[in-house]
Amino acid sequence: MRTAQLIVDVTHVDIWFNMASSAWSERILQLLRRMNNFYSAGSSRSSCFRFEIDGAQVGWIPPHVASLLTPYKDVFLPPQKGAVSLCPSLDCYEKRSEAVNDVVEALRQESSLICLRGWRDERYSVKPRFCDAPLMWMERAATSLFGVKRYGVHINGYTVNGSGEISMWLARRSITKQTYPGLLDNMAAGGLAADVGIKHTLIKECAEEACIPADIAAKACPVSTVSYTYEDEEGVFPESQFVFDLELPLDFVPSVGDGEVQDFYLLPIEKVKGLLATDDFKPNSAMVILDFLIRHSLIEPDTEPYYQEFVTGLHQTL
Repeated sequence: MRTAQLIVDVTHVDIWFNMASSAWSERILQLLRRMNNFYSAGSSRSSCFRFEIDGAQVGWIPPHVASLLTPYKDVFLPPQKGAVSLCPSLDCYEKRSEAVNDVVEALRQESSLICLRGWRDERYSVKPRFCDAPLMWMERAATSLFGVKRYGVHINGYTVNGSGEISMWLARRSITKQTYPGLLDNMAAGGLAADVGIKHTLIKECAEEACIPADIAAKACPVSTVSYTYEDEEGVFPESQFVFDLELPLDFVPSVGDGEVQDFYLLPIEKVKGLLATDDFKPNSAMVILDFLIRHSLIEPDTEPYYQEFVTGLHQTL
């Protein structure tokens, strides 16, 4: 098992650490715009169909996906008034889930649907709002085809020394990960599966990814959510991350657990800040750490010209 690196020469750290503040700000603004490109003037939003269940919108279906659903007349009604709805006969959680999953399994054979190549066998809840009862479940890999909102949990692991200086633990994702292989990430994070609680997910991900004992992980404090919506060739991704801060003992060192991470690094927070503006960071994790910097007054409105744009970009909801 690998041990975490307490001092590390991460590629480009010093270059970006010394970057002019204006260049850093511009790079962060570009990141936020990219992660919220579904709201931009050139997005497909105006041509997408609302995905509705019992009259409630639960997602966005791109036009090319809507055309693929047309043959499944016992599951989906023909598009009307800008919406694609499930057939009224699918009137309960299990019926909807099984019928849609059968369609998705059939579409899995479509070589053009890139997202389904990363089949996870993970069920995500489908509902209008997080506080609502789920209307069905859907395979995680298929959620972008229907623009269903996905939720996750991210943990900022950090330390504070006797002088009050903050350092943060970063993870380097395994090169075998399906998404963003080899990039820097939060110390621990994971998607919120159907019927699984937020705190349970936090403790599980901390244990599996970083070998953090449950009694330490349980001290993590819920502090924020980070929400955004982007689109790419795989579909539409409305996402919201539940953010936790976990101050760790100075002598605690996370270690590689389930293989989803290949290394851990403890870096001064100013160097972490610099890294956010590089291509070496998983984009949504960079957003979570940007939120940390704002909440801990490490970015302030008197010195950051895009302060309001940063805050808005971290909390975009449909």
